[in-house]
Amino acid sequence: MGSDAPETAAAIVAAHRAGTLTPAQTVARSYQRIRDHNDPAIFISLRDEKEARAEAEALAAKNADALPLFGVPVAVKDNIDVQGMPTTAACPAFSYLPAQDSTAVAKLRAAGAIIIGKTNLDQFATGLVGVRSPYGIPVNPIRNDLIPGGSSSGSAVAVAGGLVPLALGTDTAGSGRVPAMLNNIVGLKPSLGLISNAGLVPACRTLDCISVFSLTVDDAMTAVAAMAGPDGADPYSRARPLGAMSAFPEKLRLGVPRSTQLIFFGDSASEKAYEDALKRWAALGATLVEFDLDPFYETARLLYEGPWVAERYLVIRDLLASASDSIHPVTREITTAGARLTAADTFAALYRLQALRRIAERTFAHFDAMVLPTAPTAYTTAQVLANPIELNSRLGTYTNFVNLLDLCGLALPAAMRPDGIPFGITLLAPAGRDAQLASIGRVFHADTQLKMGAKGLTQPPLASLPVAASGDEITIAVVGAHLSGMALNGELQALGAQLVEATETAPDYKLYALDTMPPKPGMLRVEAGAGNAIKLELWALSAASFGKFVAAIPPPLGIGTIRLADGRGVKGFLVEPAAIKDARDISAYGGWRAFMEKAIA
Repeated sequence: MGSDAPETAAAIVAAHRAGTLTPAQTVARSYQRIRDHNDPAIFISLRDEKEARAEAEALAAKNADALPLFGVPVAVKDNIDVQGMPTTAACPAFSYLPAQDSTAVAKLRAAGAIIIGKTNLDQFATGLVGVRSPYGIPVNPIRNDLIPGGSSSGSAVAVAGGLVPLALGTDTAGSGRVPAMLNNIVGLKPSLGLISNAGLVPACRTLDCISVFSLTVDDAMTAVAAMAGPDGADPYSRARPLGAMSAFPEKLRLGVPRSTQLIFFGDSASEKAYEDALKRWAALGATLVEFDLDPFYETARLLYEGPWVAERYLVIRDLLASASDSIHPVTREITTAGARLTAADTFAALYRLQALRRIAERTFAHFDAMVLPTAPTAYTTAQVLANPIELNSRLGTYTNFVNLLDLCGLALPAAMRPDGIPFGITLLAPAGRDAQLASIGRVFHADTQLKMGAKGLTQPPLASLPVAASGDEITIAVVGAHLSGMALNGELQALGAQLVEATETAPDYKLYALDTMPPKPGMLRVEAGAGNAIKLELWALSAASFGKFVAAIPPPLGIGTIRLADGRGVKGFLVEPAAIKDARDISAYGGWRAFMEKAIA
């Protein structure tokens, strides 16, 4: 592949849709790059290449326009379940073979992604360094002597090294952000509960989230949008809308700590890189607002000095009792402290955390987001092996408080220091503002003009934001014969409609096969959570075209408000309850397209 080969997920999808590259070729390219890169510590296990290519070839029968990750190779951190591959959490004695995909992986597959393999991590996702694994230490492709960062070490290195354009990590204390900085890539840590944790080996169950590594912010948002949505299998998932990215705001206010509160552990190069990043934000038009960082530092100390370490202990308690030697000695030292905490300790910490959350809420009232160093400095592997706990703790200076305070975060490359060490910043905001952070973060990243990852890849021009209904446009959800490639889709095309996205409803609906010509389904709203999530497409129409379209809809169908998986409400097709009396319930298929494919087969 030449220098113009598609490297970002967006470019790969565009090439696949245009037919200049096939998903199978892209998958084969990933496997070849893994062989050529020749670092056995990046992946704990690789999927059989023939199996992955066969899955990629099968995508040819699908509608590419409805699959946002059409043929994109993805690596998955090995504490997230992938059917047919062992989940080890970097501990061979813990390994098991999951019966099904994690919800996040299942959603990525449904969006057209091809899973390539399971990546290395700090054992049981305990660490920010990437050196605590019996499967070896992935080599940092930016500078070989540097730690790769953790705990999502293999995932970050796989993206930076150009092996895959997207990888899943997890983030409890910074595991989806620190490796992003150290590998010169983007790390998106979503709001807690936005992506289901069903099928994730927990580190701290109340704080964990699945995160995304990518070369660009846009790619990360595409992956998050594919995975987002409430899930009955995860009691910590939440129905919150992801929202859409928007233009860079005219009046952006960013919180920055008082200069006397910043900690760099004597690293003047990082300190200067942070100052330069703030100057860049100001040049982009942001107003910088000082705030008190001390309450956030206090919150950070709670993570390992407070009772949350007991959550880590719970995960491996049985293994500690039966095979303690199978656990990395540093991981063992950290987690066993959790056994000594009392219920009184826990409640005292919870009371203090609640007070700190209120302080954080008042702080964020003064600005849109805060901008901090992702980590205060960087260390070599030799330094960390010589002083594993203290240096790891330093790396969490600006990350450990984030999930305790229910914030979302976006780690961005900000500079390449004169010594060849990458420096990054992180945007933070209260939960639910993921799209807002992405909207401003993508502009900052593009403005740096930094190369992406470790391969010297030039950033693509910022893409125009996805089509969304605005002005006199109205979005309509279609679930049946008007879907792309189906019998009546031409009616939408004739009215100038534009496909906005493929998504699904909240699990509040039933789908029935109606006795009509051409065949159509009828979707009925039932009690919240008592139905199925039904796949659909959103199309944008002008107000005039929307009126014409709705006027031509024959009974028993009509237009009502449909609740989507991410919490949005949109206009769409619903059926009159009387019409389903003798109709076949096809809800289990999850959508009209899947039912029709089965019916034809």
